[in-house]
Amino acid sequence: MPGDEEVLAAFERHLMLERGRSAHTVRAYLGDLAALRSFLLARGIREAPVPAGGSTTGTGMTAERAERDDPGEDGVPGERALLLEAQLADLRAWLGDQARARRARSTMGRRAASVRTFYAWALGTGRIDRDPAIRLAAARPNRTLPTILTTDEAAATLSAAAIAADDDDPIALRDRAILELLYATGIRVGELAGLDVDDVEPADRLVRVFGKGAKERTVPFGVPAGTALEDWLTRGRPRLVRADSGPALFVGARGRRVGQRQVRDVVHGALARIPGQPDLAPHGLRHTAATHILDGGADLRMVQEMLGHRSLATTQLYTHVSIERLKESYARAHPRA
Repeated sequence: MPGDEEVLAAFERHLMLERGRSAHTVRAYLGDLAALRSFLLARGIREAPVPAGGSTTGTGMTAERAERDDPGEDGVPGERALLLEAQLADLRAWLGDQARARRARSTMGRRAASVRTFYAWALGTGRIDRDPAIRLAAARPNRTLPTILTTDEAAATLSAAAIAADDDDPIALRDRAILELLYATGIRVGELAGLDVDDVEPADRLVRVFGKGAKERTVPFGVPAGTALEDWLTRGRPRLVRADSGPALFVGARGRRVGQRQVRDVVHGALARIPGQPDLAPHGLRHTAATHILDGGADLRMVQEMLGHRSLATTQLYTHVSIERLKESYARAHPRA
């Protein structure tokens, strides 16, 4: 029988090729499963007796599939797939161990999601006969309200970027276009870094984005972002592209497609130039854009479509941000607040 290494390699291919998960998500899931396997080894899972012609106790694995190589002298199994032998009690014990180690609730939630996805896949591909994670529950992560920029802070940041681009430096033109597009559309940093020139329709002020799960959506942007993009495409990008630059919309000083780290540096640097501004990552501009759009009266489902959220519950977080901002404004302005 294939061991854990081969099983995890097949699961990795499933996540990337069939589920379209990002490289970051795949690494996180595989890391969670590696942590689970280490826990199972320490817990001392040993092969359960296999009834003749039957299934192993608790795992639902057939006798044929339960055949294992003998453990070596150190007691560590050879080609056993320990992950496929885990029972619900093992998974609960693992999450309990994580809780005692004071892992963040968000981490606990992701790890539970990782094992649920893995065992659902293992069941669907015939590697197990019963899913031990089907009744596995984990605490929901705390929903903290994100830090965002006020409209004045956002305007000051973008004005400073426009002033910096006045001298026609190609990097400054690029940075202004990046900031304007992030704030105008609320797209994710990975989505922005992956944009090609043909993904932008300047005349209609639309950008085609490939989001999580390789899902495509079209997002509008406004006049300022359109102006910044036109300046970048006509006066900035042609001075940086090289023969091997390809179709990348945003490139660096050496003509290569910008990476997510470069975009983060652009955002942090722009906010640091304005005294008193909160230090946000690009995702902070996504939160800011969503909140400002809702504050302006946009429909919640329109914002869901714009952001590429699968669940409306995720988008509803921004309504709470808007309510908190309303309460703060009320407290400052009403004489009897």
